[in-house]
Amino acid sequence: MGKPSPVQLIVMLCIAEIFSMLGAVTFPALLPAFIDSWQLTNTDAGWLNGIYYGGYLLAVPVLVSMTDHKSPLKIYLFGLLLTSLSGLGFAYAVDGFWSAMIFRTLGGIGLAGSYMPGLKLLTDHLDRLRPDADRSRAVAFYTSSFGIGTALFYFVAGETAAIWDWQTAFVIAAAGPLIAIAIAHFLLPEEDPGPRIVPDTHPLDFRPVLACKPAMAYVLAYAVHNFELFAYRSWLVAFLVYSASTQAGQSLLISATSWAAIANIFALPASVLGNELAKRIGRHKAITLIMWTSTAFACFIGFAAELPFIVVALLVVLYGITIAGESSSLTAGVVGAAPAGFRGATMAVHSCIGFMGSFAGPLIFGITLDFGSPTGLGGTTTASWGWAFALSGLVVGLGPVFIALLGRSRRE
Repeated sequence: MGKPSPVQLIVMLCIAEIFSMLGAVTFPALLPAFIDSWQLTNTDAGWLNGIYYGGYLLAVPVLVSMTDHKSPLKIYLFGLLLTSLSGLGFAYAVDGFWSAMIFRTLGGIGLAGSYMPGLKLLTDHLDRLRPDADRSRAVAFYTSSFGIGTALFYFVAGETAAIWDWQTAFVIAAAGPLIAIAIAHFLLPEEDPGPRIVPDTHPLDFRPVLACKPAMAYVLAYAVHNFELFAYRSWLVAFLVYSASTQAGQSLLISATSWAAIANIFALPASVLGNELAKRIGRHKAITLIMWTSTAFACFIGFAAELPFIVVALLVVLYGITIAGESSSLTAGVVGAAPAGFRGATMAVHSCIGFMGSFAGPLIFGITLDFGSPTGLGGTTTASWGWAFALSGLVVGLGPVFIALLGRSRRE
């Protein structure tokens, strides 16, 4: 393909990002069925949700930092291929907890090779096309595509498993990254932008990034954001199923996975509008406002599980909006604060420390459900859901504190 315009480039990579997310949410979308069929405790389920991001953590420092030295496109395609293989492996080789752990880990490694390298690929191309342009809107749309893919494939996974079985859902999940590979191979510019400034350091030398306080402020805030976000995404369907179970005779109108899809689809406008708010009132103020609003929702929503189901579903949607609102502002902030020549390394640190929260959030949420329930391991009560969500909210409330303490040297 010839050289695309910036808008065409953003659209193509956002569509590829949406399809690449198919495998990421198939397991959490079907979590209640796996808990029943494999006799999992909530802690077991938390491990299976969290280990995906554990795999991400293992690989992201190497794969993302290498984009400062090697072609981000090759790393991106490698990550997408691994993601597809993890879906096929889950469909044909998984029969319980331990085999699922293996392929969830592989899927996380695939995400490490595709998510941030895809963003690096996008920003490198934009730098070449429009060197002086503001990249924050492009970053906002790309990161929001993560949420769009999540929302769409909650629905796809739930409906596929209902019509056929969970194995078929994972086969379909494996097709999404292959579509993303086709988009990247056939539609992106033939010329790889490559790194514009190649740092004279080892690819894993992160000291310039760790010493950059403005960048680290966003990195730490991103970690607590991810703790809440991925606890929410991992346990959302199970929470809605629990809420419905407390209200015999009430209609769900649509399935729990469909409600989860609706809740996540609002991530796109929420994240984009959050970035626009940041451009108007300042990034630090906007992030603080959104994160503390999310804390307030989190401290209430779990305890509201026995309200009429339609009220619970609407609260979940509103809560999801507050969770997603600061996402693009955090990533745009860290991209803008990256030391010259270390954008890939900065994204690697951002992802590595940030996704420690992604690993810990689902796991600690599950542990809280187990130990907050008087019915014992594997049981849940409204109180245990309340405490689990409240803990997530208290963690995300630390984000503005990190920004206030570390971001003072570069107010935006």
